[in-house]
Amino acid sequence: MEIRKITDSAFRKYGRIVQGIDFSDLVEAIKSKTPLPEGVAYEPSIGVLEETAAAKALQKRTYGELPIQAGYCNGHNYKLNAVEYHRSSEVNVAATDAILIVGMQQDITDDFTYDTSLMEAFLVPAGTAVEIYATTLHYAPCSANEDGFKVGIVLPAGTNYPLEEEHAGWEDALITAKNKWLIGHAEGGLDAGAHIGLIGDNLDVRD
Repeated sequence: MEIRKITDSAFRKYGRIVQGIDFSDLVEAIKSKTPLPEGVAYEPSIGVLEETAAAKALQKRTYGELPIQAGYCNGHNYKLNAVEYHRSSEVNVAATDAILIVGMQQDITDDFTYDTSLMEAFLVPAGTAVEIYATTLHYAPCSANEDGFKVGIVLPAGTNYPLEEEHAGWEDALITAKNKWLIGHAEGGLDAGAHIGLIGDNLDVRD
């Protein structure tokens, strides 16, 4: 699939590059303090990342002083597998080059299916941070090369933590964690009970 730059005008409907914050300490912490597994690992909150000046600046400026969490999504991955969205923006801080496959929540059908052919891929260069809007469908980053990826994930505090109640019916059926709505692909290897609603190919950035 075509992989565009995040400076391409096509990215504007999905998010924006975060300006005016020095991300060097957060990038270095992600590179040196977080693992790089063969698969994909996600941790929502890591103290050493949250203590960086960059994370504190994101809380103050990008999230308007709301409590935040800073974690990571690292590993080796080339496929879409699922899409998720939140009720808030997500900031991705690329410690290495990474590829994001994104789409628009507005294109989800009334029965909560989504055509993967509508999605686009963008390369996020190492050292760059992007705000992914709340209405942008996304999932785990993809590898830009065989060395894998390391990406910091900043969200409002509590996001992606276990639910305290059962959810069923209409959009509630998509809730798989706090502030996380998910639609999976049949080939995505998701846990039983996940809503499978992605129609079309399980996109692969190598194709």
